[in-house]
Amino acid sequence: MKSFRITAALLLLLACLPAWAIQPFSADYDASWKGVQADAKITLSSAGGDRWRYELSISNRLGSARQMTLFDERDGSFRPLSGVDTVQVLFKKSRIETTYDWTRLEARWSGNVKPDRAGPVPLRDGDMDGMLLNLAIVRDVTANRPLNYRLVDNGSARAQSYRVLGTEQITVAGQPRTATKVMRGDDRKQVIVWIVAGLPTPARILQRKDGKDEMELTLRAVR
Repeated sequence: MKSFRITAALLLLLACLPAWAIQPFSADYDASWKGVQADAKITLSSAGGDRWRYELSISNRLGSARQMTLFDERDGSFRPLSGVDTVQVLFKKSRIETTYDWTRLEARWSGNVKPDRAGPVPLRDGDMDGMLLNLAIVRDVTANRPLNYRLVDNGSARAQSYRVLGTEQITVAGQPRTATKVMRGDDRKQVIVWIVAGLPTPARILQRKDGKDEMELTLRAVR
């Protein structure tokens, strides 16, 4: 495993940033996807004006996946504008495009989607997609805010609530750091996220289904 490249100066700088401030970053993760070791990256970059591009990519010998969300920030909320999800595993490929129309207050999906998942789904202020939940959780855990959200994704809208499980010591940049551990889910499916104060992205993400790990990301470096 490669060593972390987060310098003490960078950690101090990140810790001094306001909890709500959006700042570009690029984070590398060691990952497990579909039961096979993988590499993953999460990036946040400017898309011009007041728009931002937030992207997750993951790949291993079985295939690759990419999730990208274009969003802006309005009244303290991360507002999705469009999204593209692509997955290629062996000889199968899927691409789904999402459009969030905030004038008509509706979301629609196109590409490899079933007719009953194409929408439209009504939008409300504060709605987010699955990618933006990562940013919101980092922001809200740091600010000690409630972790209650409304997710509009995959042709549906549903409430998503995380609960704080406590704190846990994890290693970041070769040093022990205290992480806040949060989780949502039930006996069948869970998402667990570890947040370290001062880092703009989760230190670890674990998705489990039917008692088995589906995907795990462990932070390796951020810049």
